[in-house]
Amino acid sequence: MPRRISAMLAAAVAFAALAPAPASAQLFFYNPDFKAGPVEASDPIVGEPLPGATPAEQRAALLWNFRAAMNVSALQCQSSYMRATPNYNGFIAHHAVELAAAYAALGKYFVRVNGPKGTNLFDQYSTRTYNSFSTMNIQGFCQVSTNVLKSGLRVPKGELVPFVLTHIREVRSSLAPAFDKPLAYNPYAVQVPQLPNLGEDCWNKANELTARCGGAGGEDTGKKRRG
Repeated sequence: MPRRISAMLAAAVAFAALAPAPASAQLFFYNPDFKAGPVEASDPIVGEPLPGATPAEQRAALLWNFRAAMNVSALQCQSSYMRATPNYNGFIAHHAVELAAAYAALGKYFVRVNGPKGTNLFDQYSTRTYNSFSTMNIQGFCQVSTNVLKSGLRVPKGELVPFVLTHIREVRSSLAPAFDKPLAYNPYAVQVPQLPNLGEDCWNKANELTARCGGAGGEDTGKKRRG
């Protein structure tokens, strides 16, 4: 390859090295500060309170609220890289036993507390629970819920409650409006490297860029060779 072309390519490579790399799949440049941390099953942040519920029934409500959140995520977060729908289907299948037990326990709670009206009131409760995860802050909710959903696939069967206790606060917090921070890095303000002088008078007889113009070639004392 002629030396002149090599020098031009080297300059182009130096410029490309400073260009920003494509970002990985992400809804925010900077993650919002969604409040996280473990809660108790009886914490009001879990969902609608259940008067007179036993600890087992409160844990059932915890799982039912979390299941509703993940279901809303599968419906709202339609992005191929998030994989919300297939991950949700896998999550439901993986934790089917615990989720079915939670459903049964909640159904019995409503019948125990409300008598014959219990089944209908449970249906209404389930509808309100799903609606409680509807939000206009789709970006924040989708980023948190789909990440939590992926993590939930790795939770061993029978150990879902501790996992949900750890993540339900963050899921609820993500429903609040969230905004990205101003970018600290401006890709349009990239400092362009100074290119060497590639004029005709900068090349010696051996077609080398001379030191005077930023190369390593020596100066010719005779007539310059044109490349």
